[in-house]
Amino acid sequence: MVLVLGVDSSTQSTKVQVRDVESGKILGSGSASHPATTPPVSEQDPNSWWVALAEAVAQLDPSLRSEVVAMAVAGQQHGLVLIDGDNKSVRPAKLWNDTTSAPDAEHLLARLAPEVWANKCGSVPGASFTISKLAWIVRSEPETLNRVDKVMLPHDYLTWRLTGRHVTDRGDASGTGWFDPVANTYRTELLGCVVDDPSAWLNRLPALVDHNSAVGELRSPAAAELGLNKSVLVGVGTGDNMAGAIGLGLEPGDVAMSLGTSGTVYSVSERPVNDPSGLVAGFADANGLYQPLVCTLNATRVTDSVARWLGTDAVGLGDLALSAEPGSESPVLIPFFDGERTPNLPHASGEMFGLRTNTSREALALAAHDGVLCGLLNGLDALRSTGAKADGRLNLIGGGARSLAYQQRCADLHGDVINVPLDDELVAAGSAVQAASLVTGQSTLDIGTRWRLGEGRTIEPTSEGSVSGVREAFNARVSQIQQEFVSKGRQS
Repeated sequence: MVLVLGVDSSTQSTKVQVRDVESGKILGSGSASHPATTPPVSEQDPNSWWVALAEAVAQLDPSLRSEVVAMAVAGQQHGLVLIDGDNKSVRPAKLWNDTTSAPDAEHLLARLAPEVWANKCGSVPGASFTISKLAWIVRSEPETLNRVDKVMLPHDYLTWRLTGRHVTDRGDASGTGWFDPVANTYRTELLGCVVDDPSAWLNRLPALVDHNSAVGELRSPAAAELGLNKSVLVGVGTGDNMAGAIGLGLEPGDVAMSLGTSGTVYSVSERPVNDPSGLVAGFADANGLYQPLVCTLNATRVTDSVARWLGTDAVGLGDLALSAEPGSESPVLIPFFDGERTPNLPHASGEMFGLRTNTSREALALAAHDGVLCGLLNGLDALRSTGAKADGRLNLIGGGARSLAYQQRCADLHGDVINVPLDDELVAAGSAVQAASLVTGQSTLDIGTRWRLGEGRTIEPTSEGSVSGVREAFNARVSQIQQEFVSKGRQS
């Protein structure tokens, strides 16, 4: 057998899979946690990702490690990694869900109009984008800039540790705010909104490598630490959402709705999307096409928090939600616990309204699941409003997709059947497919078809699971919150 290794380095953990290239069968897996973060400040030492990768790979049987011939890394998007001339981290990486850069995103939009940003890089930068993180460094820690030799994204950092090469791919690069996904080039005029000499900063950015190319073989120290052969080929990898699309075998028109630390809704598009409203990010995908995406900061952390308040766990909360009796008197949860990215309300907080003395624990549990899903379904509406083709199968993915309550309520609120893939580690699967593509020369879509990726269980809406008025009440309150923040001058 020919084996490949797929890596998913997320906010919370690193997960690895070893798969057989021919059948796609998972032969081994491992995982290790990352340091916990608590927004609005969300930072991690990049070396902790490397330590977690080594721990996860060490859980694989040595006989499997010895047969791996290729690997690729998918990582959390947007994080800002700064490396000095001695190849050490200048400071902890600021992650996508660090919202301290909200004022810096405001400043960027004061420099250039949203329409200009959307036209030049496909997206309107918010607090989550890498360029906003760099602007925060310029404002808050200007002395740090003099020490910066290399700028990376999280997946770039791990690829660099593996191969010694400072590279990236267009998919992950398209989430920085300084990369043009149509021209496939860096935009110095966008960097110039942050740094004084943007041309000099081009040398600090990773070189772009084509999605179907190898970066190189493992460096000897990396091979020794991971217990892999030095001859292992390393692919360029990509961002986690791009790898998730590959792991689903997503084709143009199909939709993925991911329930993780954050929530995302995305599709694969044959044409670029530029949304000046900022709701939809016009990312590139990892295969030469485009991946319009909507991201919410608040997803399963919301239901985890509500479960804790009610003295149960995620499974128990789901059981409560499924036993609730939905109706016009049900409470509504606005899940902006850590601020929000979509809509752009980084200073907002969560709230629940419609409470009564007879409100049950079951009703509270149902409201928690519905609040998360309403935000994501609004994202799907925004995706479609840009003209992006998003009328195919809706796939519910991510850790939250294991929840029977999330599954059923998603189908109910969507008003149509949904697919829940059998494989719930799609990001690692996607990076494994990228590695297999290096070995076989086949397209990732062909490999995904052979591996039967994306196959799953169909969930039908239930007639008894009433959703009458839920989204309407949710949207009415969100609109009021937006108006309140605009009147206070705190929209961003």
